[in-house]
Amino acid sequence: MKKESEVNLFQTISSLRRDYSRNKFDEKTAKDNPFEQFEIWFEEVLRMDFLEPNAMVLATSTKNGIPSARVVLLKKFDKTGFVFFTNYESQKGREIEENPNAALLFYWDKLERQVRINGIITKTSWEESNEYFQTRPYLSKIGAWASKQSQELKSRFTLIRSVANYIIKYANFVPLPPFWGGYRLVPNYFEFWQGRESRLHDRIAYYLQENGSWRKQRLYP
Repeated sequence: MKKESEVNLFQTISSLRRDYSRNKFDEKTAKDNPFEQFEIWFEEVLRMDFLEPNAMVLATSTKNGIPSARVVLLKKFDKTGFVFFTNYESQKGREIEENPNAALLFYWDKLERQVRINGIITKTSWEESNEYFQTRPYLSKIGAWASKQSQELKSRFTLIRSVANYIIKYANFVPLPPFWGGYRLVPNYFEFWQGRESRLHDRIAYYLQENGSWRKQRLYP
């Protein structure tokens, strides 16, 4: 038998409900190119007071299809794709290496919107990775060297000691680590979701065609 506190918590969660009515979105007003549509929505996001406006969920999976997801930060986007940076030896790096198919999810609650993007991930060039790396704060660059991302860490002191050692080693200039850099997700699918009343949401999807053009269509909510 469930405890009264567990029942109350379940009832509280199940009663959480919100009706969306801020905006509408349809295939007539949506741009024919999804990159242009994303730019319009993202510019609106930047005008809002989001803590991390460029935060996005990155979903990857192993070659056996076991998925994992985490929040990363978008650092660049254009018509070639969406770029983020990380340790290539991390869990996501290892999964991307064996299965480059991945997905991104942006969720902007204040605008009652989300964008899903599927595609293939490739590494950015050393030059592009280094250009971004050198814009990072000094200690962030040191941290990239010190962290064996996703590996077991016995104690935080071990990490701090590693940071101190790299501060001594790279007191004046921090080079790009050979195991750190950028990834670019090259999209083959976009879906723009606008919350609407009574859960009758607007969903506009874009499919990449063999000739490089995009096919746009509305989906049931």
